[in-house]
Amino acid sequence: MIRSADWDQEYWRTATQYCADGCLTAVLDEYIHVLRESVGVYEINDADPLGDMHAIASALQEAVSIRTPSLVARDHLGEADTVPRFRVRYAMRFGNDRAETETSMVTATHLRRAFNSPFWPFVLTTTSVGQEGLDFHLYCHAVVHWNLPSNPVDLEQREGRVHRFKGHAVRRNLAASTADAAWASTADPWTAMFDHAAAQRPDTETELVPYWVYPGESKIERHVPMLPMSREVGQLARLKRDVARYRLVFGQPRQDDLLEYLGDVPPDKLAELRIDLSPRRWGTGSLS
Repeated sequence: MIRSADWDQEYWRTATQYCADGCLTAVLDEYIHVLRESVGVYEINDADPLGDMHAIASALQEAVSIRTPSLVARDHLGEADTVPRFRVRYAMRFGNDRAETETSMVTATHLRRAFNSPFWPFVLTTTSVGQEGLDFHLYCHAVVHWNLPSNPVDLEQREGRVHRFKGHAVRRNLAASTADAAWASTADPWTAMFDHAAAQRPDTETELVPYWVYPGESKIERHVPMLPMSREVGQLARLKRDVARYRLVFGQPRQDDLLEYLGDVPPDKLAELRIDLSPRRWGTGSLS
C-alpha cells in the first residue's frame, strides 16, 4: 500500500509521509501513555531509566510484531498461474496454550496485548471465559453479546472488560474537550489532559472523574443482535432492570436475598433505598 502511492519516490520518504498523514506520532503518544501504565511503569525510574524504557519497548514490539499464519491452496490440476494463499486467524484457550505459525510462536498473552493496541487485530471473539479478570479497554469500548447471560452479574462482568481506568471511551471524550491542554504542554500530552480535567472537576463529582467517567459523545456500547419478537427482547429488558438493582446491593453480604426483595419494590421507591458511599470533597481539603 505504501509503495503504490508513488513508485518514483524513495521508499523511506513514502513511508515517512504515510506516517505523517496518519498522525502516527499522536497514535504513539496515546499508546505509550496507556501502555506504560499497563506494564507497571507509571514513572520512568531515574535509577534505571533504560530498564523501564526497555519494558515499554518490549511490550510495544510484542504487540506490533504479531503475524497471522497463512494457508496455501495446492492446485493439483496445474491450471492456476499462481499459488493462492489465505490469511487465517488464531483460535486458542485463554491460558498457557500457544498457536504455532510458520515463523513464530504466539501465546494468548501476545494476542491480548496486540488487541490492546491501536494496531491489528481490531476484533476479539471469546466465550464467557473472557468475561472475568481480563482487560480489553485500551482501544475498545464496544461489546457484542452473541448470547445474553442469565444473570446481571455476568452482564456487568462482560461490559466491565472495556469499562476500566482511562478506557477508550474516556480518552475519546477527554481529547474532544481538553485538547488545548495537550498543545500547551511540552511533556506527555495525555498526562496534561488528565491533569487539566482533574483540576477542573466540580466539587460535587468524585475522583472517578476523569479517569473512569468523563462526559462526552463516546459511551460504552452494548450490541445485542436479536430478532424482533424473540425471547431475547424480554430477557434484555429484564437484565437491564436487574443490573440497576444489582448495583444497589453490590458488596452486600447476601446479595441474592436482597435482589429478590428488591424485585417487588416499585422503581420509583428504589432511589429512597440507595446509600451513596462515594467520596466527596469538602471545600479545598481532603476527601471525606
